[in-house]
Amino acid sequence: MWSSPHDGTWAPCAAVSATMTAALTAVSDVEIDPDGAFKYILLKVKIKTGDEHKVIVRGTKTAEYHNHIFEKVNPEMESLGLECTCLGGGKIEHNSKEKKLRVFGASTGYGKADHSITAEKLKQSFKDYEITWSDDKK
Repeated sequence: MWSSPHDGTWAPCAAVSATMTAALTAVSDVEIDPDGAFKYILLKVKIKTGDEHKVIVRGTKTAEYHNHIFEKVNPEMESLGLECTCLGGGKIEHNSKEKKLRVFGASTGYGKADHSITAEKLKQSFKDYEITWSDDKK
């Protein structure tokens, strides 16, 4: 079976699948602001035509609501041939001077993310940080 990627050339499906796997692998696990308190969402990103997926964290002070983060990330993932689903949200307090991250709270629209998963993702990216999480609202 053959498939046409976005550039108009034709390639075997295995090549397209490898390209999609590479696109998924290239998506960074964590992208958060360097300091401050802000909203975050936990997302499942997957290859549209397969089961391969990963979970990522996105958070920023510029988002007034959690859906603003999703509205930014979703088109980026779609342009890579990936689809994403929001698994929930919360807040992160990032103190870069003290090397501390605190995960807590919930999203009104998406519900509470599994903060333990978020904390594990953060630990992979911020190895020398103290990272805590709770189901506290504040």
